[in-house]
Amino acid sequence: MRVAIYGRKINKQSSAFFLEVLKHIDDFGWKAVLEEELKEQLVAKAGISTSYETFNNHKDFHTGLDLLISLGGDGTFLRAVSFIRDSGVPIMGINTGRLGFLSNISKDHIYDKLAQVRDKQFEFQKRSLLRVSTVDDVFGEDNFALNELTLQKKDTSSMVTVHAYLDKKFLNSYWADGLIVATPTGSTAYSLSCGGPIITPGCQVHILTPIAPHNLNVRPVVVPDHMPITLSVEGRDRSYLLSLDGVSKHIKQGEDVVVTKAEFMINVVKFEDNNFLDTIRNKMLWGIDTRN
Repeated sequence: MRVAIYGRKINKQSSAFFLEVLKHIDDFGWKAVLEEELKEQLVAKAGISTSYETFNNHKDFHTGLDLLISLGGDGTFLRAVSFIRDSGVPIMGINTGRLGFLSNISKDHIYDKLAQVRDKQFEFQKRSLLRVSTVDDVFGEDNFALNELTLQKKDTSSMVTVHAYLDKKFLNSYWADGLIVATPTGSTAYSLSCGGPIITPGCQVHILTPIAPHNLNVRPVVVPDHMPITLSVEGRDRSYLLSLDGVSKHIKQGEDVVVTKAEFMINVVKFEDNNFLDTIRNKMLWGIDTRN
């Protein structure tokens, strides 16, 4: 079994954990394949062998990799998804960060979880992604997101107007700081912070959540994910920020942004003791009442 390893920030404490993971993989008789920059950091800071194989782009995931382990927080997990794309390679997130909602496996349980993978005591949970297209194709082939798209103002205190169409029919004009289009996975991220609903991962929907709307009648809307969403923005600036999972580009005023469901899904490794409802309860204290 060939296991890809991805992580970003390496310090004295985290390097010891990476070494522990590499040892477990070796003990199971698997082969570790390290992301190129991660290997360079571990060679320099932890003194690992230079003989480890590496990967550095999504094309490497069509060449016999069986699993990707993301070591870090949710930002690391989202970056790891950009390597997997449509390869079908499953991903497992080990949390070494703070919240760890996507990377929801504790680093204290890594050996037990790897043993469960070895013994095939897991299942795949499919997660949908969204795809965006613009006139200038500003994101190139990285035009997809697991969590959300945001269209918002740039360097100004003035609000913007975001016009939204659902399946070519007018939906609303949002007078706000911006608009979020989230997947079910992204419903517990930025959208939730702006008052959006929690959606379970298997639902086939997108959520449109305004950012600080200047209208008491405007609320988040849940729509079927097979319907394309077309957005355009106007305001006092000539350009605005369009972001996919935190990666931002500039778009021009009035330029159409078309959001659709991506044609592929990713496979997240899921264990019986790590279900979605337990995660939102334990990580976000959902439903917790000090009176009970």
